[in-house]
Amino acid sequence: MNDQNQKQLGKTLWNIADTLRGAMNADDFRDYMLSFLFLRYLSDNYEMAAKKELGRDYPDPNAIGNGGRSPLSVWYAQNPDDVEAFEKQMRLKAHYVIKPEHLWTSIAYMARTQNDDLLNTLQAGFKYIENESFQSTFNGLFSEINLGSDKLGRTYADRNAKLCAIIAEIAKGLADFSSDVDALGDAYEYLIGQFAAGSGKKAGEFYTPQQVSDILSAIVTLDSQEPATGKKERLASVFDFACGSGSLLLNVRKRVGPHGIGKIYGQEKNITTYNLARMNMLLHGVKDTEFEIYHGDTLANDWDILRELNPAKKPAFDAIVANPPFSLRWEPTEAMSDDVRFKNYGLAPKSAADFAFLLHGFHYLKDEGVMAIILPHGVLFRGGAEERIRTKLLKDGHIDTVIGLPANLFYSTGIPVCILVLKKCKKPDDVLFINAAEQFAKGKRQNQLTDEHIGKIIDTYQFRKEEDRYSKRVSIERIAEEGYNLNISRYISTAAEELEIDLAAAHADLVDMEKQVREATAKHNTFLQELGLPTLPFQKVM
Repeated sequence: MNDQNQKQLGKTLWNIADTLRGAMNADDFRDYMLSFLFLRYLSDNYEMAAKKELGRDYPDPNAIGNGGRSPLSVWYAQNPDDVEAFEKQMRLKAHYVIKPEHLWTSIAYMARTQNDDLLNTLQAGFKYIENESFQSTFNGLFSEINLGSDKLGRTYADRNAKLCAIIAEIAKGLADFSSDVDALGDAYEYLIGQFAAGSGKKAGEFYTPQQVSDILSAIVTLDSQEPATGKKERLASVFDFACGSGSLLLNVRKRVGPHGIGKIYGQEKNITTYNLARMNMLLHGVKDTEFEIYHGDTLANDWDILRELNPAKKPAFDAIVANPPFSLRWEPTEAMSDDVRFKNYGLAPKSAADFAFLLHGFHYLKDEGVMAIILPHGVLFRGGAEERIRTKLLKDGHIDTVIGLPANLFYSTGIPVCILVLKKCKKPDDVLFINAAEQFAKGKRQNQLTDEHIGKIIDTYQFRKEEDRYSKRVSIERIAEEGYNLNISRYISTAAEELEIDLAAAHADLVDMEKQVREATAKHNTFLQELGLPTLPFQKVM
């Protein structure tokens, strides 16, 4: 499917959402809409794998008769003794199983015919997917989708009717795009972005704009040892400790290819976005054995695999990307002073957890790894505890690059943000500053970074290029003179450049203009004299 069709599919689904949600809150409707899109993806993928597995035995959809049943439901009815062996094989091939009655084909048919049992069937299908479909269990995957909610209707019949209307419209909208399963992943991302834009700050908290995500994923996958491609062919692991809907992690995977990452790790505190992330992984073809997303508090470090006491077994990641909540208030405990994550650098202040997030991620970075994190500009210059942390990171040679981005790129805030690139073993004894804040395309709601803007940032970072008023390599000695303040304007001039004026050329232009004015005035006065009207006086230019 080409880009135009992908965009059209996303728009079609968004229009359906916009039309059908009625009085329902956009955030609530998002969860229903994305869950149904997820079910459609799993079903299509599963049915294609089943068709390949059964070969000639797969029933002809056109010969089924009523056009509503899935071909698999016919096969199940005709081959009850073979079902167990078939499902065992499907767990090997497709990595999951969906019962015929729970497939999108069957659910959509029930919606079109306004079947009274649709709601119960859907509920049973969601429960089966959570607990039995996959080798891994995805407990609570649909916990935010309350099919018994009064927002759908007061009675079971009302709720069932509302679901029938929503699903029937989605099925109708998807009909023209049914041949390309992969496009649903792009449509899912598009819808997440649209819901984030439509419902403002609350939804925007978990969404990293694609253009910013592109920069971070490029930074952590660049390889100086591969000048031909400039890209690492493989990462053993990638980690995002505030992963939201998982788009950053998926972008890293997209850059290195579907088989380029050993395992994807993510952590998310918000239950709704945690579920979105898990769906998003599966919907983009990441097998359940290839990722692990944990629901928990990053700052409290409550994920057991990260709390391994044996240094030899402590997890470490090739690449770390993150867009944590900006300047979040937090409550560090006394015990955290001895926490291995913060011990060498100290605790971030209660008023802003920015450096707490940074140090958490940095602690789990491999010696040869790269970390790219989005933070508010305050981390570059604020004093107190943050100054002490920043100073030690600089003295230890861990801050590699500071990239200033334009304001109003995010749905959640209009403030300009920066990207900090950190390495445990960086070679140059300087910090690269990139002032990309003034190069953007102005949009109606949000400013945009074009492919050209993104390419320039990545190219400047990769080759550590210097360009007047845009980028500069600054020695640690020079930064020390500035009190370890990383405010970009201290090292790259952001003042408007004064234009040099050629006085001789300007004088010649004025003389020429005065000559033209004299001639025009004289011609005009000739007409006025012929009409018997008073003439105009000549106005000097100089």
